[in-house]
Amino acid sequence: MRACTGCHGENGRAEGNVYFPRIAGKPAGYLYNQLRNFRDGRRNYALMTGMLALLSDGYLQEIATHFSGLDLPYSPSAPMTLTAAQQTQAHTLVQQGDASRQIAACTECHGPALTGFAPHVPGLLGLPRDYINAQMGAWKTGQRHARAPDCMADIAKALRTDEVALISSWLSSQALPRDTHAVTRLPAPTGATKRPVCGSAPELAQGRP
Repeated sequence: MRACTGCHGENGRAEGNVYFPRIAGKPAGYLYNQLRNFRDGRRNYALMTGMLALLSDGYLQEIATHFSGLDLPYSPSAPMTLTAAQQTQAHTLVQQGDASRQIAACTECHGPALTGFAPHVPGLLGLPRDYINAQMGAWKTGQRHARAPDCMADIAKALRTDEVALISSWLSSQALPRDTHAVTRLPAPTGATKRPVCGSAPELAQGRP
């Protein structure tokens, strides 16, 4: 696992790096899916693809299980840089989405506290703004893919570029809740937007694994 820590930091915490995500404590199913996506060409980053090209599914599962089991403290969140009006706009998109454009709220899939939904949906807190922004941009431009139906690609393409920037800044500046673990059940949808159907996270259809 040492090769992973060169970019993702000691024990996968990615402290002080704005382009590589924390992988410690992420749901094992999510990490496994992403390792396969890099290996199989659904995500594009030459370094990751080269490292994973010859690894078996079983070995990728071992890597995912290892890092998902690291229950380590999070680094402090970034300072808030948005104006009050921008914070309100970002908060609304994250918590309520936009039914008129079929944009689901982030909380519909990533959990009420945005800490993720096991086994395949990651938390959105504790990640750098530039990383979130880059991944949303990759979905928006077709450089990142997931199994069809690719719900994140649909949402990213529906968001304006300025909205992506607001959401990224807002998420990166949110304090972590006391319990940072991914939830194993989701509440029934309460907003105007429906919970997306996602090929990479079939458990979303029932709100539980």
